[in-house]
Amino acid sequence: MIPYWRLSGYYFFYFAFIGAFSPYFGLYLQSIGVSAAQIALLMSLMSVMRMLAPTLWGWLADRLGVRTPIVRLSAVLSMAGFAGFLVTDAYVGLFLSMAFLSFFWSAALPLVETLTFSHLGGQASRYGNIRVWGSIGFVLAVLGLGYLLDGLPVRALLWITLVLLAGIAFCAMLIPEAGRPGAPPRPVALGEILRRPEVAGLLAACFFMSAAHGALYVFYSLHLVAHGYSKSLIGWMWTLGVVAEIAVFMAMPQILRAYSLRGLMIFSFVAAVLRFVLIGWGAESVAVLVFAQVLHGATFGAYHAAAVAAVNRWFGAQHQARGQALYGSISFGAGGMIGGLVSGYTWESVGPEWTYSLGSLFAFAGLMVLLVWWKDGGPAQLGSNDVQGGRKGL
Repeated sequence: MIPYWRLSGYYFFYFAFIGAFSPYFGLYLQSIGVSAAQIALLMSLMSVMRMLAPTLWGWLADRLGVRTPIVRLSAVLSMAGFAGFLVTDAYVGLFLSMAFLSFFWSAALPLVETLTFSHLGGQASRYGNIRVWGSIGFVLAVLGLGYLLDGLPVRALLWITLVLLAGIAFCAMLIPEAGRPGAPPRPVALGEILRRPEVAGLLAACFFMSAAHGALYVFYSLHLVAHGYSKSLIGWMWTLGVVAEIAVFMAMPQILRAYSLRGLMIFSFVAAVLRFVLIGWGAESVAVLVFAQVLHGATFGAYHAAAVAAVNRWFGAQHQARGQALYGSISFGAGGMIGGLVSGYTWESVGPEWTYSLGSLFAFAGLMVLLVWWKDGGPAQLGSNDVQGGRKGL
């Protein structure tokens, strides 16, 4: 039987933590006197560790044939790292706490994604129905905190976020291990998979997509505060984007019956080019911001579901953990790090408008990579796993 609620619970708390941390932690750092460049550096540590740690843990999981012990260890040590924020406001202490938290927190999600697909087996089209609980957790956290922080001191964020990390740890203890997959009929070396132009093209494009989102995840809340919006409205804006994401996840089985993974990826990148220009230059208009947030359903929802599905198919059971880890490391890790650091230095030098325009350029670069390297229909023969019940070609 599929451990639906145990997996869904993990996703719920994992992304509830992101909903509390990503939109509001920058506001907390600003409240204790941390500069914009320092905020960007601290927040980029999440991306740095997502570039390094998942590959290490993914290799270890494939080597040992088990994933749940690593997921549980990472959850407990993530709590220990975050607790450092409760005892120091010194920048060195903040840096060390963020590095420790990020190293262990970033280890888990690629392994949980692998566990989810292993438990689903031939029912991979149900991935979206499980993953959607992560989006629900994000919505409840970001919206609830938006209202709470209008009345509570921003430092209350630390205690609330620590409770969410405890929820991650609790659910991690409940997730069962999935059976170790058997060897494929013809073992394929990891290097052989990575040398395929469509695989390299996908990973490179994912790097650019995460870089495009750098200013959004680090400075979106500060951007809206600077334009006079309340924290509760900021919460609603984040919520709107995730509601669009939820709608896409729920409809993904039907969407993949109608469209190829490649087509979804191309559409997502086109939407990203438009979205970040609108956020940068249209922040005075609530209507423009609303439309830009609805596009999150494409720039993250459709994009992430299609990318994870492609990795699941192309890397097969033999290299599944490392495939998901590489996707996370290159996109959310390296791409997120570059996007966050660049936005930190351009935010005060050239301003928010041009910083978000640079995000659009990152998305455009990813679109060009996809069009050149990922040819329609080519990689359907890669790997041994079918995904999502979609069309035969990608």
